[in-house]
Amino acid sequence: MGRSSLVTRGGGGWSGDHRTGFMILALVALLCRLDATLAESLSPDTMDDAATPRNAPAGPHYRNNLELEEALRNFTQRCSHISKLYSIGNSTLGVPLWALEISDKPGVSEPEPAFKFVGNMHGDEPLGRELVLLLAEWLCENYLKDSSATLIVDKLHLHLLPSMNPDGFAAKPNPMRNNAQNVDLNRDFPDQYFPANNNEGKRQPETRAIMNWIRAVRFTASASFHEGALVANYPYDGNLAVNQNCSVSPDNSTFRYLAGLYANNHPSMSKSKEFVGGVTNGAKWYPLYGGMQDWNYLHGNCLELTLEMNENKWPPPIKISQLWSEHRKSMLELVLSTVTVSIHGF
Repeated sequence: MGRSSLVTRGGGGWSGDHRTGFMILALVALLCRLDATLAESLSPDTMDDAATPRNAPAGPHYRNNLELEEALRNFTQRCSHISKLYSIGNSTLGVPLWALEISDKPGVSEPEPAFKFVGNMHGDEPLGRELVLLLAEWLCENYLKDSSATLIVDKLHLHLLPSMNPDGFAAKPNPMRNNAQNVDLNRDFPDQYFPANNNEGKRQPETRAIMNWIRAVRFTASASFHEGALVANYPYDGNLAVNQNCSVSPDNSTFRYLAGLYANNHPSMSKSKEFVGGVTNGAKWYPLYGGMQDWNYLHGNCLELTLEMNENKWPPPIKISQLWSEHRKSMLELVLSTVTVSIHGF
């Protein structure tokens, strides 16, 4: 049968053969259209889109604030048996300061030590945002399989604050160190040598949120993540003489132990040519006033380190996995020290 006979119309309407032929033609056309649509849907571009969460860039990247919140919520759904998501307050622009608690009894008060990691205090230092999430994922995946993961979850309460400065991170055209009011949050805390900061009502929203958090939880130990060097820094950060001399705290030996513990479990930090053993007293490196580290210790009885995680700020996203591998053991050992070693503030 020729193609033309399928569409020949008789004077009284379609013949049975003609109707059948037309239906076949329509079916063929429909199948061709479906084939084209299917081929387009299976192209490499659309296949990548289908495998990637909506609104999430493909490949390694620093998650924006909305993606960060989504990741935290997703984590607590998947790992609800060991986690609780809560906010310690809001940033200057109203972004929630999300914190994640990891424990076998999250949200329950227990006679166990509490440890916290704080990331992204400076908006242009984003590595901590990702490392704390990677730590959380590792703990969830390895709980009851790995002895370190199990000990951390069962014997202490770990609190993770991925971003203390979400406004600085999201600043346009470029992320900035300071918060939305152009204040360096690591110069904004009340300070024993800088009384101008002692009016708590004039502290930044992010600073006040951290202070209230520390007073509420009573952390045993803590660390904040920074970039621009590779060293474990310990108190005091300032001194009365305002010079680069060591400023020793009553718990100097414990601080040196904790800093050394971190540096020695990192593949290269302890081999530093600039810092002996990969550690430094804050004031000896350079004095600063209004820092979070000293306030934690003096007012929260919390032993806090400032961890400089990478020589350069904003390392390429493709290096996040490598940097996690380099810092993972140090991070775990520092947290575990609150259980395996008797440490406490003065």
